[in-house]
Amino acid sequence: MKVSIVTAAYNSVKTLEDTLKSVLAQTHADIEYIIVDGASTDGTQDLIRRYDPLFDGRLKWISEKDGGIYDAMNKGIRMATGDVVGILNSDDYFTSNDVIAKMADSFSDDLDAVYGDIHFIRDGQPDKCVRYYSSKPFRPLWLRFGFMPAHPSFYCRREVFEKAGLYKTDYQIGSDYEMMVRLFMVHHIKARYLPIDFVTMRTGGASTRSVKSRLQLIKDDVRGCRENGIYTNALMISMKYLYKIFEFKIA
Repeated sequence: MKVSIVTAAYNSVKTLEDTLKSVLAQTHADIEYIIVDGASTDGTQDLIRRYDPLFDGRLKWISEKDGGIYDAMNKGIRMATGDVVGILNSDDYFTSNDVIAKMADSFSDDLDAVYGDIHFIRDGQPDKCVRYYSSKPFRPLWLRFGFMPAHPSFYCRREVFEKAGLYKTDYQIGSDYEMMVRLFMVHHIKARYLPIDFVTMRTGGASTRSVKSRLQLIKDDVRGCRENGIYTNALMISMKYLYKIFEFKIA
């Protein structure tokens, strides 16, 4: 199985090297790595050029202005030629070297997607987990309450994206959530939970940066459900924050 991994990057020179190294270390033989850079000015392009030869032709990359992270993800998916496509953020890296191998081995002919777990660290403390996000309890009905599979662990057949469409670029934060609603509740994809830790994420992402960003995410999540014919409201979506309390690790 050929796996396409897409990374959207912009001024990511401080973190992208960890991402690149983790892709290079994957034991799965057939990986296509795609980087869509938004015309960075901090040396990100130089870093990609330095690593390009190490991928032996398996790296595709472009650098040009885009309409934001979801536009960049869409460009990457359009460039992909793999059987399965997943997103790896430029601040993140694979937790172990066999993540993609285990993911690919878990696919059967009747599956559309596979997803698993992720964990969060603070920058500079890579060995200390501050939050563990398990996708095990997820059921499609939970989308009405703001719950979704961990997006960085989500690998989906490319043909599903071709049928269902790409990420909506007019969402500020919640286009990945809207995608999950569309795939699970409208197109009724068949997916499997894989009990492994896919990705190590640094804290401080766009959706958790401030109270304002959390409020915007709730707004986007409500919109994502309603645009796909699923009833919810801001109070129902906010329930996910009560659940998230139990994901944090106490030192």
